[in-house]
Amino acid sequence: MRPLHLATLVLFMPLLIQAQAHDEGSQAVAGGGISVPGWTGKIDASEEQAGKTLNDAKLSKEGDALHVTTGPAVSYWNPANKATGDYTIQATFNEPKYMSLNTHPHPYGLFVAGNDLGTPQQSYLYCAAYGNGNFIVRGFGPEPFQMNGRRGEANEAVHKAAGPGQPVTQEIAISVKGDKLSCSINGTVVASYDKAALVTEGKLKSLDGVYGIRFAHNTDATVTGLTKK
Repeated sequence: MRPLHLATLVLFMPLLIQAQAHDEGSQAVAGGGISVPGWTGKIDASEEQAGKTLNDAKLSKEGDALHVTTGPAVSYWNPANKATGDYTIQATFNEPKYMSLNTHPHPYGLFVAGNDLGTPQQSYLYCAAYGNGNFIVRGFGPEPFQMNGRRGEANEAVHKAAGPGQPVTQEIAISVKGDKLSCSINGTVVASYDKAALVTEGKLKSLDGVYGIRFAHNTDATVTGLTKK
């Protein structure tokens, strides 16, 4: 029986390692908290249930850049940053050392349509990129919902890091025009949705609202050029 047991172990070892990687827990950031005037944030409900707090992640200012280090998965925003009607929100995300705080790629990006933020009834939609060429579009309304699958999808427009520890940059934009919302990464539209598919029961309250930035757990990157057009 021993050879059979060994063969079974060898067969399933890659799946076990992958499962452990995706179960990687959030690591608290030393000196965490928010030091950028006017900004606030909220970690995911699942992180709160695990005993994490907003001070376990860090948002600081370095010159013209916002520097985010997580910690628990978190969204940050300035309540004064609102977008209504037709608009485009854009920013550049730079991960100086890909996967420096994690064992597998983690995403970061923009969110829009934020309403009741910081409360259990909050709703917003985000588009985020990974340094391996994938992206995801997800939201809260107030329960989490997915627009392009649990793991997202690959797109050639999304930049890939040369390897762990190497830099990777993504230019991300979310646009609303009429009854359409689209996400662009590095100048290419990677996803587009009808308003009716987003503003509905269990999803968004509106496409109008506060905009901000969204980071998965155990990630370190900077954000520059956060603007509304």
